[in-house]
Amino acid sequence: MSLLDRHVGFVHALREAGLPVSPAEGLDAARALVMIDLAERESLRAAYAATLVKRPSHRPGFDTLFDLWFPASTTELRISRPDEPGLPDLETAEVSELRDRLAGLLLGAEGMNEFARAMVERFGRQPAGPGRQNWFSYPVMRALSPETLMARLLAEVLAGRERGGLAERVARQRVGENTRRFEDAVSGEVRRRIAEDSGIERIARSAVRPPLEQLDFLRITKADLARLRREVHPLARRLAARLTVKHRLGHRGRLDFRRTVRASLSSGGVPLTTFNRPRRPHKPELVILCDTSDSVASFAHFTLLLTYALREQFTKVRAFGFVDTVDEITRFFVPGADVVEAMTRLTGEADMVRFGRTNYGHALERFVERYGDAIGPRTSLLILGDARSNYQPPALETLRRLAGGARHAYWLNPEPTAQWDSGDSLATAYGGIVPMYECRNAAQLAAFIEELV
Repeated sequence: MSLLDRHVGFVHALREAGLPVSPAEGLDAARALVMIDLAERESLRAAYAATLVKRPSHRPGFDTLFDLWFPASTTELRISRPDEPGLPDLETAEVSELRDRLAGLLLGAEGMNEFARAMVERFGRQPAGPGRQNWFSYPVMRALSPETLMARLLAEVLAGRERGGLAERVARQRVGENTRRFEDAVSGEVRRRIAEDSGIERIARSAVRPPLEQLDFLRITKADLARLRREVHPLARRLAARLTVKHRLGHRGRLDFRRTVRASLSSGGVPLTTFNRPRRPHKPELVILCDTSDSVASFAHFTLLLTYALREQFTKVRAFGFVDTVDEITRFFVPGADVVEAMTRLTGEADMVRFGRTNYGHALERFVERYGDAIGPRTSLLILGDARSNYQPPALETLRRLAGGARHAYWLNPEPTAQWDSGDSLATAYGGIVPMYECRNAAQLAAFIEELV
């Protein structure tokens, strides 16, 4: 494969993985290659990273794809290093000798990547039929068990010094980081081997998870949710800054006729300069009506967290949750509260469930009965849910009254647009009353809020 083919394939793989790479940036990367020594692999990595990577969160996916498209080695290289004194022949050494070698690497010795390649060659190959083979990381880690070396390594590093002090914490951190480096090196080598057998394009499509801002809310894990929570407040600050600029540079107020006429007297009654009344900034109230059923729980976690991070932009924030009836859940989301803990509490304490099956129609009617005064001419109504009501009456007129009484009304749906109106979905019916937006990830949510403010 030529360098041009690798460049084009690499840039295409980055786009497929969700990294924002424009054609112009691809050309910038190609121009950067002229300025470096292509034999220096790390210089090549740095040139691509400088021209194509925009956020630190995109770097792990970039590195994974770079290692696939520009591998450090091929299977034709030798995996043993008999020319270096003190090193065992990695192809024939006993497992105990290999563990001794790994212990040295975990303490900071050189050659971890070469050792990882050798271990994958020796332990990672699994037959898969005549003339076929598969590659796995698990047999390598099972054979060497690096996690079981911690006690031995600490004894060597501390050498009789007192346990539990700073020296032990530093040693544990160093060994832990090197253990993760070894695991990553083994995983990378396994991916490279599979790519050689099955094609780079095929393995590239499954090797990289989408960037954090493009993770689907409905398939998000607890670990991803924790990472997303750290993204919320910087996003809220950026939105607040843009909102301030829009207030400062927004449309001018209505014509101040008296000042304009008075100023025209100096030019013979010709209004050469017009004056406008200053605009009164509108700071609305926010009411959130959130589907808290299991099918959209992760979506509700994130959007409620973001809403409360933006609470300083509104005079008042009130949140209501529902499954087949509705209850106010504002009390669970006081400033500084942990959203995951709050969602756990409201599941047990809030009155949102009668029979356990989502019923938008009944929830809307109960909202009007119990909390109808929450909606007014200063209120922005935000509905969060998938619009799936288990074939129950939709209460469209009730929703129309709510939307008509609010200053603005918006609906965020975490399902792909292609799935709207399938099965028990009432997306088009509800969307005809309240503008409905697809909101499957943080990037779409940020785009919506930017339009909202």
